[in-house]
Parts: sequence; C-alpha cells; structure tokens
Amino acid sequence: AVAEAIDIPIMLYNVPGRTGTKIEPETIAKLSKVPNIVSIKEACGSVDQVTQILSLCDIEVVSGDDSLTLPMMSVGASGVVSVAANVVPAEGSALCAAAARNDYPAAREIHYRLAPLFKGLFFETNPMPVKAALSRMGMIENVLRLPLVPMQEAVFAKLQPILEALKLV
Repeated sequence: AVAEAIDIPIMLYNVPGRTGTKIEPETIAKLSKVPNIVSIKEACGSVDQVTQILSLCDIEVVSGDDSLTLPMMSVGASGVVSVAANVVPAEGSALCAAAARNDYPAAREIHYRLAPLFKGLFFETNPMPVKAALSRMGMIENVLRLPLVPMQEAVFAKLQPILEALKLV
C-alpha cells in the first residue's frame, strides 16, 4: 500500500537481525511486481536466499552484509549497502567493481584484506563500531543517539589493530 501510494523507487530491507523476521523469497517475488519496488537489501546471511529470490523474479538484490558481498555478487547480486564503505569507500567500491566485471581474483584479494574489518565493525551493534572507527580516523565526532552509546574502550581495543593493519589510524 505504501509503495502504491508514492512515486519513488523503493528498496526493500530484509534484515532479520534488526526486525526479528525474514521476508521469504516468495513474498519478495510478489512484492517485486509492484512497479516502484525495484530492489532489496538482503541481509539474511544466506547466499541461498539470494539464489531463491533471483530464481523467482528479477528484482535487483543488493547485499546487506559486507562479508557476503562477494559470494552474493557471484550468484547475481549487484552490490552492497555497506557499513565498511563508510570507513574504506574506495576499497568497497573496488571490490564491487571487480566482481561486477567478473574479475574474481581481484575481488577476492580485496575481500580477504577487508574481512577482518567486516567482522570488527560488528563487535558491537551497528553503528557504534563504525562511528568509533571514523572518530579515531579524525573524520567525525563519536556521537550517537540513545539508546546507543559510544563503543566501550575495551571492545574498541579489538578493533584498533584491524584499523592499524589497514593503515586507517
């Protein structure tokens, strides 16, 4: 009803970790028939889910998990709604560009280099770690709205070496 009441492109968000429920592939296929529902951020943690969606309809699937971007693109996703790209935008873009042109050796190289960051940015609830990282990089102030609070220093201590290894701090 919302999609039919407005005239802008809509990306569905399938993020069970935030909502507590998953949109099933069959439901996504039905929703894709609404003209302005054009894409889905798929964050179920499952390449099988992407495969099922794309076997049922031609909606644009975008990874919602940085660590699954490469495998999802290998089965037809078009890119990522990325947390890590806030910290390493050029590298995130390069990974997607390499996968899009079927240069999987280059995409894998970037994926493996960034894999610790993908994990580290979820040591606590998003966006706490990404804001802490950007703050340490001198890009922003580490301010969040309640109920979120800045990342605990003891937890950030696990993220710090990852940022150092990538020469971000």
